[in-house]
Amino acid sequence: MTSTPTAALSEAGVSIWLDDLSRERITSGSLKDLITSRNVVGVTTNPSIFAAALANGESYAAQVSQLAATGADVDKAVFEITTDDVIQACDVFAPVYEATNGVDGRVSIEVDPRLSRDTQGTINEAKELFDKVGRSNVLIKIPATQEGLPAISAVIGAGISVNVTLIFSLERYREVINAFMVGIEQARENGHDLSTIHSVASFFVSRVDAEIDKRLDAVGTDEAKALKGKAGLANARLAYQVFEESFATERWQVLAAAGANAQRPLWASTGVKDPSLPDTLYVTELVAPGVVNTMPEKTLEATADHGKVTGDTVTGTYAEAGALLDQLDRLGVDYTDVVELLEAEGLDKFVVSWGELLETVSTALATAREA
Repeated sequence: MTSTPTAALSEAGVSIWLDDLSRERITSGSLKDLITSRNVVGVTTNPSIFAAALANGESYAAQVSQLAATGADVDKAVFEITTDDVIQACDVFAPVYEATNGVDGRVSIEVDPRLSRDTQGTINEAKELFDKVGRSNVLIKIPATQEGLPAISAVIGAGISVNVTLIFSLERYREVINAFMVGIEQARENGHDLSTIHSVASFFVSRVDAEIDKRLDAVGTDEAKALKGKAGLANARLAYQVFEESFATERWQVLAAAGANAQRPLWASTGVKDPSLPDTLYVTELVAPGVVNTMPEKTLEATADHGKVTGDTVTGTYAEAGALLDQLDRLGVDYTDVVELLEAEGLDKFVVSWGELLETVSTALATAREA
C-alpha cells in the first residue's frame, strides 16, 4: 500500500514540482522538508512568484543593502536576487537531480517577460541566466510565443535545458515540440552530449476553464452549463495525445538513439479557480506516465490531504476529450480566440508582475541607500 497521495502520484509516473520559491522557504528548511514529506522533486518560478516573495520578504534585506552599497541599478539587483534564490534552490535539489539522472531535481527561472516578443533578446538573456546560475539542474523558462519558438531551438541547440512556458493551444504545443526537436538536432550538430539536455513543455490548465466557463455562462443554456469545468482537462488530455504521437515518430527515434531525452509535458496553472470544483481536480484527473505537475502550495497540501489517486486518468480519454471541444465549438465558444486571449493575458500578467518586482526592489534600494 502506498502511504500517501503524493507518493501514489510519484509511483504513477507524475513528477511533483512546487510552483513557488522564496528566500524564506529556502533558509527555513521548508523547501527541503517538502522533498521528504510531499515527494516534491522540483521547483518552478515566474515573475509573479518573485514579486510576491520580494514584497513579503525580510530575508532579502541584507542582500539589498549590499547591492545598494555597490551602486547596483534595479535591473541588476533583480537579476542578482532572483538568480541567488535559484542557485540555492538548485543546491537543495542537487541530490534529487543526481538520483534521477537529471530528469528531476530541476529549478526553473524565467527570462525577463518584457523580452517575450524579442527572439534574440530572449536567447541572450537565457544564456546569461544559465551562466549566472552555474548549476546543471537549472531550467531556463522561455514563453511559447511565435518569437519564442526560434529562441527555444537556439537555446537548446547551445546545450541548455529549457522549460517552455505559457502553452495554451494544441497547435502551439505541436510547434513547441518541433522547436524542441530542432534544438536537439542543432545541439547534435554542435557536438553537445544530448543526454544532458532536458526540457519540459508547460501546458496551462485552470486558466482555460476560467475563460471558457465565462463564455459558457454567457451562452446560458443547460447544455452549456453542463460543460463547465471540463475544457481544461480535455485540452490537457489531448496535449498528452500530441506528446505520445510526436515522440513515437521516426524523427524522434533517431534523436533518442543518439541519447536525447523526450520533452515532458508539464501541467501548469493547476490551482483550481472555481470553488465549486474539487480542489485537486487538475492533479488527480491528469495522472499519466512521464508528466510533471507543478502545484502551488495550497494545491499540493490539498492533494496530500485528500487527493484520490486512481492511476492513469489520461490515456484512453482522447475521443471523449475531442468530442467535448467539438461540442464547445457548436455552442459558439471559439477555441482559437480563447487560447490567443489567454496567451496575451498571460504575457501581460507577467509583465505587470515584473513591474511590481522592479518597483519593490527599487524602493528597497532607495531605503537602503538612505539608511
